[in-house]
Amino acid sequence: MSVAGGLPLAVERAIAHRCGAFQIFAKNANQWRGRIVPPEEIRQFRAKVKAAGIGAVVSHASYLINLATTNDALRRQSIEAMGDEINRAEALGLLGVVLHPGCYTQGKEADAPGLIADALRHLLSEWPHGRTMVLLEQTAGQGTSIGARFEQLASILAKAKDRKRLGVCLDTCHLLAAGYDVCSPEGYAETFKQFDRLIGFERLKVFHLNDSKKPLGSRVDRHEHIGQGYLGLEPFRRIVNDRRFRGVPMLLETPKTEGRPAGRIEVDPLDERNLETLRGLVSTTEETEDHGVRIV
Repeated sequence: MSVAGGLPLAVERAIAHRCGAFQIFAKNANQWRGRIVPPEEIRQFRAKVKAAGIGAVVSHASYLINLATTNDALRRQSIEAMGDEINRAEALGLLGVVLHPGCYTQGKEADAPGLIADALRHLLSEWPHGRTMVLLEQTAGQGTSIGARFEQLASILAKAKDRKRLGVCLDTCHLLAAGYDVCSPEGYAETFKQFDRLIGFERLKVFHLNDSKKPLGSRVDRHEHIGQGYLGLEPFRRIVNDRRFRGVPMLLETPKTEGRPAGRIEVDPLDERNLETLRGLVSTTEETEDHGVRIV
């Protein structure tokens, strides 16, 4: 949800779309520094979320942050910026901050999980009594990005040694692009079997539900509207009805309608269409772990 006009308006936009959860940028995603948010704006945001009964709100960290870098200056800047993201999320009472783990552009792939884990340990030690989580987003695998494979995420989590403040965000577009076949029933079952074995469902805190403009194994991150890409509708039908994911926030990052005034509180037609498509997939039956169904 857009924060144009102030953070409280993002809540009103979420309410207009009948959302039970939503995601924001707590600062400009393409800048290192963000504006100082006045205490009254923070108070209004938290009050509106509570009054609306919205279950979970997360922020997405700046795309500039790279905790896997070996460049000292960039690493310091990234850690400082991520600290600011956590501080904002704590003030706003958010469930967590979604973070792309980083890229090993000037280092070795094998060293990247340790570098990311070291930065996360340092950051979380700065907020020993904090409640906001850092949610590592599984990536599409473009270039030298870390986190496309479950093994990499598992390594970061193991090295960081924090079971309370670190979780995972799975993106359906990224899963397909990274080579996880979630389209076929067999591929879906195997993908989440691997996830549970390597990471564990207790770590899964958020889904990003996006179709993909690119096919299985492309390693290209291009989001498409639900049902209009290479995923189709069936993976989404399985996810929204899978009892293992009951209560996990599911968020859209699909393209927005262009040319609309940024400051208004009104329903985005494309968001509405994607949300209605997903809501229409929710069934009175529910998938079990062995991919049978039961009436709920």
